[in-house]
Amino acid sequence: METRHKRYNMKYVMLCCTVAAFGGLLMGYDSSIISGAIEPLSDYFQLTPAETGWAVSNILLGSLVGCFIAPKLSDKFGRKKSLAITALLFTASVVGTAIAHNFFTFVAFRILGGLAIGLASVISPIYLAELSPSKYRGRTSALYAVCCVGGQSVVLLTNYFINKSMLPEVMVDTGWRYILATALVPCALFIFFIAFIPESPRWNVLKGKDKEALDTLSKISDPVHARTVFNEIKHSFSDEAATRHKSRLRLNKTTVPLLIIGIGLAVGNQISGINVIQYFGPTLLKNVSGSTDSALLQTFWLSVCQFVGVLMGMALIDKVGRRRLLLLGAITSAVFLAYTFIAFYYRLPGLLAVVGLFAYMVFFGMTWGQIVWTVLGELFPTEIRSICVGISICAMSMANFVISTTFPILNSNAFLLDIFHGGFPLLLFALFSLAMYFFTFRYLPETAGMPLEKIHARVLEKFNVDPREAGERTDAPVSETRS
Repeated sequence: METRHKRYNMKYVMLCCTVAAFGGLLMGYDSSIISGAIEPLSDYFQLTPAETGWAVSNILLGSLVGCFIAPKLSDKFGRKKSLAITALLFTASVVGTAIAHNFFTFVAFRILGGLAIGLASVISPIYLAELSPSKYRGRTSALYAVCCVGGQSVVLLTNYFINKSMLPEVMVDTGWRYILATALVPCALFIFFIAFIPESPRWNVLKGKDKEALDTLSKISDPVHARTVFNEIKHSFSDEAATRHKSRLRLNKTTVPLLIIGIGLAVGNQISGINVIQYFGPTLLKNVSGSTDSALLQTFWLSVCQFVGVLMGMALIDKVGRRRLLLLGAITSAVFLAYTFIAFYYRLPGLLAVVGLFAYMVFFGMTWGQIVWTVLGELFPTEIRSICVGISICAMSMANFVISTTFPILNSNAFLLDIFHGGFPLLLFALFSLAMYFFTFRYLPETAGMPLEKIHARVLEKFNVDPREAGERTDAPVSETRS
């Protein structure tokens, strides 16, 4: 009988995963940095409400392209090199948007940043899932959300202090450029530290680099256990069905259910309106706060609430499980967003108007804000993981694009403002959150603690599909503790 003491070198695993999760930090930083720059930027370029929405949402078109090319990029060059390319694209985007002197140039470089976001949102979760031991996979995968929300909190506080330190006319002329340029700091850190992490062992096995894979697994755990895990990974690739899928994704009754779950969760992550708060938080809160400074500070505290929620969820995800937390997150989102809608509708004063949003951010961070990334990274078989995650994140980007493009129009519509007092989008998000509760309850099984090579069979059972039709082998060796 093996000892209860884990043979994993978790210090090494956590350091590697933290570096890879910097993709999430840059995603959060780059996507939220626009919240403090959008109003002075709109004045500088003299944008209409529709153009303002385009200035924010165009990044999602780049993200869509990034999601499409991420699977091929990561499968061809590896997860590590692809993350390095992502960091360089982020850096180029930051420099370009900060020095742009016309709207076209700004949009072009922001789309480039979106391309990097698309790459990071696919590649980082894959790397985290493939490197992590199954017992700790929820916690290590949650590092992506921790870094993402941490980046958002830092940038929102930076936005507040830069806005506070400058006169309005200076903000319009140059202040928004300083806000955008601050993203160079995390870009430089990402580029530096990525040189020190290993390639994903499962990608190495996929490419026939067995020695490199075994070397990495031996750094993660003791040699005996590393060999056992290596043999299990090799066994999963030796399956005839896996070989058939290695070249390309085939849509059939064993892959479509996986994509339904992946796309559904990815879209569900967006339709509760989280990115409206991240992108347009100050604009939304000005409906009840009355001043830009107050709205910026409230937006920062909202991000802090989400960060606290992410840390709470990180401690719970492997104990409570993915499914229960997602169900909790969907129902609490519906309740708190509905309360906030009522608060906006009746124009409740002060804290009463935003307390629902603070509660929403805590529970969203604890649940949907991180668990979706974990589930997407572990849901699909290794040989089609990158393309399926890419498709799911594409759907997420499309949902984000639609919501971010339409929000400024809805929020500035005189008819809706007169009737709902700025709360109409919140009512829609509450209804969407309720729909995600029923979707999760019906289709998502629990995946906590399961080896990556067995998770997709559990999903197929929810769709009444025989796992053996997915190429699952019942004679596969099972170790007592897996990676």
